[in-house]
Amino acid sequence: MQQNLMFQPACEHSEACLCHSPAFLRINMVLTRQAAKAPPITTATVAAAIPAGQSTHSNATASATQLKAFINVRIFDGVSDQLREGMQVIVEGNKIKSIEPADTPLPAEATIIDGNGGVLMPGLIDAHWHAIMARPSMMTAMTADFNYIQALAIAEAQATLLRGFTTVRDMGGPVFGLKRAIDEQITVGPRIYPSGAFISQTGGHGDFRMLSEVPRAPADSLSYIERVGITAIADGADQVLLRAREQLMRGASQIKFMAGGGVASLYDGIDVTEGSVPEIQAAVTAAENWGTYVTVHAYTARAVTMAIKGGVKCIEHGQLVDEQTVELMAQENLWWCLQPFLDDEDAVPMANPASRAKQLVMSAGTDNAYQLAKKHHIKTAWGTDTLFDARLATRQGAQLAKLIRWYTPLEILKMATSVNAELCALSGPRNPYPEKLGVIEAGALADMIIVDGDPLTDIQLLAQPEEAFQMIMKNGQIYKNTLENSAV
Repeated sequence: MQQNLMFQPACEHSEACLCHSPAFLRINMVLTRQAAKAPPITTATVAAAIPAGQSTHSNATASATQLKAFINVRIFDGVSDQLREGMQVIVEGNKIKSIEPADTPLPAEATIIDGNGGVLMPGLIDAHWHAIMARPSMMTAMTADFNYIQALAIAEAQATLLRGFTTVRDMGGPVFGLKRAIDEQITVGPRIYPSGAFISQTGGHGDFRMLSEVPRAPADSLSYIERVGITAIADGADQVLLRAREQLMRGASQIKFMAGGGVASLYDGIDVTEGSVPEIQAAVTAAENWGTYVTVHAYTARAVTMAIKGGVKCIEHGQLVDEQTVELMAQENLWWCLQPFLDDEDAVPMANPASRAKQLVMSAGTDNAYQLAKKHHIKTAWGTDTLFDARLATRQGAQLAKLIRWYTPLEILKMATSVNAELCALSGPRNPYPEKLGVIEAGALADMIIVDGDPLTDIQLLAQPEEAFQMIMKNGQIYKNTLENSAV
C-alpha cells in the first residue's frame, strides 16, 4: 500500500526513531482523520464529557459561580478620590456584577460577606516583578536544578497572592509554565503578564555567562541561562528579531529589552548603553506586528534616549535620566515604571563590591527621578523589581507604602491598582486577561481586598498584609477570609 505523504511527519532526528515506521504513519493518519471529524471543543461538549457528580475544578472554583454580596464596606474603587460609602458589591462568578445602594434587597441565593466597616479595594498590581527570580539567591538561581527553582517560584506565587497582589507584570524569566498552572488552577498565584526571556546583547545586563564561555562559536550550544529561558542573548537586528519572535511565540504579553547597564550584572558599568537603535527597532517591529510593545531596562539619559528613538513604549527604572530626557518622554507619551530604590533595608543585597558601588550611584538618583516624573506629568507605574532575596520578597507591600515619600496615599493606591492595570492593558491583543482590572466597577474582574482600616489615611496598612488584609479575592474566589461575621 502506497504511503500517504500528507500524514508523513517531518523528522530531523539524527538518532533512530519511529517517525517513518509504517505503524506510526498509520496511527497518525487515523488520529488525524478522527480529529478532523470531531466537534469543536465548547463549554457544552466539556460538560457532557464529565460524569455526573464530578467537577473539573475544586470546591473553591465551584463556589466562584455563586453570587457573593459584600456589605458593610467602604469602597475604594481604584479611580475615585474618596471612599464610597453606603454601597454594596455583588460578585457573580469571576466578575463584579453590580455596585448598588446598601438598602437594595440582596439576592436570596447570595453568600454574604460582612466587611465590618473595612475598606474594600481592588487587588494590588506589581508592574515590575520577577516570579522566577524573586526568592532564590543569585547563586542558587544560576546553579540549582531548575525544577527546584520552579518549585520556589510556585511557593512564592502563593505568598504573593496572600500579600494581596492579584496581578504581576513579569519583567523577565521563564514564567509561561507557572502562569499556565495558575490560570488552570493547578496552583495558586497572581495573574501573570509574562515577558519571557529578556533580550540582552553580549556582555549586557542579561549576560550572566562565565568568561570561560566566551567567545561562543556558531556551533556552540546555548548557555544554561538561555536554555532555561531567563535571558536571550542577541547581537544584531536579525538576532533580536528572532529572539523577540520566540518570546511572542511562547506567549509573551510584552517584550523586555536590556538597553543599558545594570547593578547586578557582572561585566557592564551602569553608565553603559546597550543595544542600538536598529536592534531596538527590530524588537519593536516584532512586538508591534503582534499588537504589543517593548519596554526597556535603562538608567541613563543616553540609554533612554536611544530606546525612545527605537520606538519603545515604556522605560523601566531610569533613575539617572536628566530633565531633557524626561521632557522627551513626555512628548512621546511614554510610560515610566519606577521603583523606590533607596539605600535602605529594602536594597537588594549585593555581595560584589562593584555591584554595590553601582547600586549606590543608582539609588542616589531615585529622588530626582520621581520629582521629574511628577513635574512633567509622566504616566508613572510602580513595581518592586525584587531579585534573589526571599526576605525582600515579603516586603512587597512595604515597598509600595514607601512611595509616601513622593505621593499621597490616594496617589499610591491608584498607582498600584487602576494605573498599573492601564499599563498591563498596553499589550493590546496579547493581553491574557482582557477584562477590566484594578477597579471595582460592574463588569470588572473580581480581584478585591478587604482592609481592616483605611489605607487612604494609613498607607502603612499595605505593609502589614497578614494583619490588615482580612479578605483576599482573585477571579471571584476567596483565598483568605478572617472576617468574624462572614458566612464564607
